[in-house]
Amino acid sequence: MKVVLQRSRTASVTVDGTVTGAIENGYVLLVGITHEDTMEDVVYLAKKVANLRLWEDTDGKMNHSILEHGGAILSVSQFTLYGDAKKGNRPSFTSAARPEVAEPLWEAFNQALREHGLHVETGIFGAMMDVALINDGPVTILLESK
Repeated sequence: MKVVLQRSRTASVTVDGTVTGAIENGYVLLVGITHEDTMEDVVYLAKKVANLRLWEDTDGKMNHSILEHGGAILSVSQFTLYGDAKKGNRPSFTSAARPEVAEPLWEAFNQALREHGLHVETGIFGAMMDVALINDGPVTILLESK
């Protein structure tokens, strides 16, 4: 499981002209799931996201988690994180989990974040989405469960 975490000032997801999720001050999570991922991966990454210290303290050092700082999550399923472009010019997505595997794990990941006390907004699984955000920092971290 891969998560690209972007600290943001504001972010939203729009599908067919309708905003499906929006946050102020928090994280945008692009979430990719592969064939081997399990609930262990979900639990591990939800805990990591909730406790990662990416917010500045009074000395300007990243010492506060989103739980301490406050903020919300915008979670977007992103199978293209498992795109392989080593050969040719068209990426292969064979490492990405099939929707019937990926969607329940993505939903479980979002629920695990909520169980940590975070407010979670989402895109729509499998939809063509317009994601808008203003990076804060910018701070962008790649997290992997394996």
